[in-house]
Amino acid sequence: MSTDRYHELKARQRAEQLRHPDGMALRVHRALSWLQRAELADDDEDARFLFLWIAFKAAYAEHSLVERDFTESPALRQFLAHLLRLDEGEQLARLLWRQFPQAVRLLLDSPHCFQPYWDAHAQGQIAALSPDEIAALWKPAFERARIQARGALVRLDTEDVLILVLSRLHVPLTQLQLGGTTWDSRSSRDTVRDGARLLGVLVPLIIELMLDNPGADWAAPCYPGENPAF
Repeated sequence: MSTDRYHELKARQRAEQLRHPDGMALRVHRALSWLQRAELADDDEDARFLFLWIAFKAAYAEHSLVERDFTESPALRQFLAHLLRLDEGEQLARLLWRQFPQAVRLLLDSPHCFQPYWDAHAQGQIAALSPDEIAALWKPAFERARIQARGALVRLDTEDVLILVLSRLHVPLTQLQLGGTTWDSRSSRDTVRDGARLLGVLVPLIIELMLDNPGADWAAPCYPGENPAF
């Protein structure tokens, strides 16, 4: 992965930092630090994926989200809607529809990126359920989710598709965080690789939109109080 995006954005942040409100400045400073670390992990897809996700959370998370389920967070939808309103060049839409259309569809069609799939298999192990009984626990919900995703894709609904993609990527993220997979696992390689590539474009784009709009209403960051050393 090229490090050009970090250095470009960091140079811009340094040049413009006196115009940045404190909360927004702290978000960008933290996100850039994790973007840099992600770009240094060029030979480790798992590490790059994790670092990029931390950079993403640094850009958007609020203190009220510390104990809230990511997939049910209204703040995530509000943040993405805010970005889309500011994204006059429709760069977020191009990311989904032009740069990563195949990866997006594969994520939305994969049961391995659907948390109820894993919940059902865990329940099946505990209760000694048959494969058909396990399938009955997750397949109906998965089919409903696929219909929802297909509708969002047909409508070219960038906000809904972004939410769905991030929710799907949250599953392999949780697996890595909880030790639910081995390092460099072949079974999750495509998902982690595609997730890292997508986040590797999305995160710098989010930072850039924040730098373009320092006066926008950026909420107070998660764990406030740190004094950023620019």
